[in-house]
Amino acid sequence: MRVLITGIHGFVGTNLVKALSKDFEIYGLDIVSPEREGVVKTFSWDDLAHGVLPEVDAIIHLAGKAHDTKNQSQAEVYFQVNTELTKRIYDYFLASSARRFVFFSSVKAAADRVEGAYVDENVEPKPVGPYGESKIEAEHYIMRSLHFGRDDNKGCRDDNKGCRDDKRTYILRPCMIHGPGNKGNLNLLYGVVKRGIPWPLGAFENKRTFTSIDNVCYIVHGLLTKEVESGIYHINDDEAVSTNELIEIICSALGKKAHIWRVPRGLMEGIARIGGILHLPLNPERLRKLTENYVSSNAKIKRALGIEQLPVRAKDGLYKTIKAFENKK
Repeated sequence: MRVLITGIHGFVGTNLVKALSKDFEIYGLDIVSPEREGVVKTFSWDDLAHGVLPEVDAIIHLAGKAHDTKNQSQAEVYFQVNTELTKRIYDYFLASSARRFVFFSSVKAAADRVEGAYVDENVEPKPVGPYGESKIEAEHYIMRSLHFGRDDNKGCRDDNKGCRDDKRTYILRPCMIHGPGNKGNLNLLYGVVKRGIPWPLGAFENKRTFTSIDNVCYIVHGLLTKEVESGIYHINDDEAVSTNELIEIICSALGKKAHIWRVPRGLMEGIARIGGILHLPLNPERLRKLTENYVSSNAKIKRALGIEQLPVRAKDGLYKTIKAFENKK
């Protein structure tokens, strides 16, 4: 099977090449095109426009504008990259002989905040901000183009009317993906803990789901090799992890003792209100982000793949990521 991966030189793309190249013939599409072991050739987006890409059996679309946690990026940049590039490559897929398309969206396209115990594919999307909004707009374009049968996030009707039988399209909504080589928020928290700074929010027992890159690669391999229905799938590790547990995992990987202060919630909320007035780093919005629950359900993708659990446990994946940070240092 020939597979084309857009954004192949990014964190997820690099790991997918390592995981898939032993079983598939891999081609890349990116803004840069250096030679890489495991990749036959990497093309540019201009090559896509000129129609010189080879015929492939599947396309994995990773290229996109990542979430800027500092909110310094212009909104239109997200739509130019996350929405318009997705339209281009999906139009190419529909006109090509490729049979499978995997689009990496984000759980933030579904919900900025989780109402209830968890968020799953049945939620009515309510993204907040240009990152999630640009991702959901790309999702809607794909669903309209493929004629899923109904535009309600559930995929084809049971009778398959209105669906493209010759194509399979998978919209993946991962929670935060992490692993060796990742440079996201987990790396920032690692830096804080490594410096021995105590965690003062131990009284907030929040839960969050993460996604190990090894589980991502396992899921994508399954989508390429098994007969899975087109649709939207949330992907994340099986277990949710609290921030307190995450700090303990980081300290364990570092060989340090965890310093978690359980300052009363009311006191921390008062400090955050003062921080908001004085424009300090800890304000009510920052406190909410640090302590909120965000749990996603991966039950649908596991049913689709015919498995009961993913190969990597959440804590094991996080430990591996932190050890990679430490080894790199």
